[in-house]
Amino acid sequence: MTAHPVDEKLPALKMATTGLQHVAAMYAGVVAPPLIVGAAVGLSPTELTFLTGACLFTAGLATFLQTLGFWKIGARLPFVNGVTFAGVAPMTAVVASTKDRSDALPIIFGAVMVAGVLGFVAAPFFSKAVRFFPPVVTGTVITLIGVSLLPVAFGWAQGPDPAAHDYGSPTYLGLAAATLVLVLLLRRFTRGFVKQIAVLLGLVIGTLVAIPFGVTDFGPVTDADVVGFPTPFHFGAPQFQLAAILSLCVVMVVSMTESTADMLALGEIVERPADERTIAAGLRADTLGSALSPLFNGFMCSAFAQNIGLVAMTRIRSRYVVATGGGFLVLMGLCPMAASLIAVVPRPVLGGAGVVLFGSVAASGIQTLVRAGLEKDNNVLIVAVSLAVGIIPITAPDFYHAFPQTARIVLDSGISTGCVAAVLLNLVFNHLGRNRDDDEVTAPMEPGEEIADRRTGPGPAVVGA
Repeated sequence: MTAHPVDEKLPALKMATTGLQHVAAMYAGVVAPPLIVGAAVGLSPTELTFLTGACLFTAGLATFLQTLGFWKIGARLPFVNGVTFAGVAPMTAVVASTKDRSDALPIIFGAVMVAGVLGFVAAPFFSKAVRFFPPVVTGTVITLIGVSLLPVAFGWAQGPDPAAHDYGSPTYLGLAAATLVLVLLLRRFTRGFVKQIAVLLGLVIGTLVAIPFGVTDFGPVTDADVVGFPTPFHFGAPQFQLAAILSLCVVMVVSMTESTADMLALGEIVERPADERTIAAGLRADTLGSALSPLFNGFMCSAFAQNIGLVAMTRIRSRYVVATGGGFLVLMGLCPMAASLIAVVPRPVLGGAGVVLFGSVAASGIQTLVRAGLEKDNNVLIVAVSLAVGIIPITAPDFYHAFPQTARIVLDSGISTGCVAAVLLNLVFNHLGRNRDDDEVTAPMEPGEEIADRRTGPGPAVVGA
């Protein structure tokens, strides 16, 4: 019996290069939270490097849990896990409210551990919500995932520092555009293995092209240590404060909601639909990874949606490829010099590739919506309103500025708000008080039929698929 593509083991070279491609796609997303939180705490450059390496290491461990799994833990899908950006705002708030900054990271680690344990216990109950995710909901959410990620790519394309005078300069945008064109050309005019690693090749060539413009910085490689291990509880034993725990528990709920949507999206793409059992196992991996992460000085872990776009584009569906990527992440956590090699890739180059990756996620959502029965007015309304709600944080970032910070953790996530809106609207329109007439769809009339219809009265309605 032929193995499903998800369970396929590829040749070693192909496994390594495609796994590295996944790491390149998500590296910036993993290192951003520890850099932001570490800077807020006031860590030295050496300590900041240590914290970043710890987050890479724990991201690799969480990816192993998700892709390889054991017992009832792990979705066993090509799913990359890493530090969730949803926790950045509440973690920096914890830092700001802590009198002694040396206690900030232990308090954060304690809160993440508690949130992870509670999330692990709640995973099987949370997964039962999968029946409320028909194609009209999943298609909307997948589309929102892609649309929500695109501004990240646009930000990368403008440069590494929004405060710099050259942010958004023609040089940066030109490098992003050149990388985008290069990836498209490789996808169009190459075949086989080269076509499948087009994004990785685009990043490498784009980095080389950026050297004459002075954008490529090799300093991280020369300054990095060869070996470094994330010593357990390096910043102190975890501390447990109720306010921080409650705040991170809210983030955990948001993270679990987004991970559920990501699993449904990935299941559609790899043609192994994520059922209730798969989602429960995937959420257990997320939450267990989060609970264990602080042991090695890491933060809360969650699925990385940008890698779903890479799977959709390359059509390489093997979970062992992503597990190989997890191996690279662990290696980077143990070898800062190896981690610095990915850091060499300029942000504009990442931005150009990101347009393709994140746009592919949105395109996958649209493909799902095609099968969602949009000939029904109810479903059109569900999609229209849910997309509008989900796009609010993207187009109007300060829309919820008057709400409490705790509420904004959820409201500022377009994926979460759009997902909740789609689920609730689907319940209202397609479940509560439902009758047969709700499923009826009138076929569009040909010119001249409307006159005949007025003379003879309404004909039988055509039942939608």
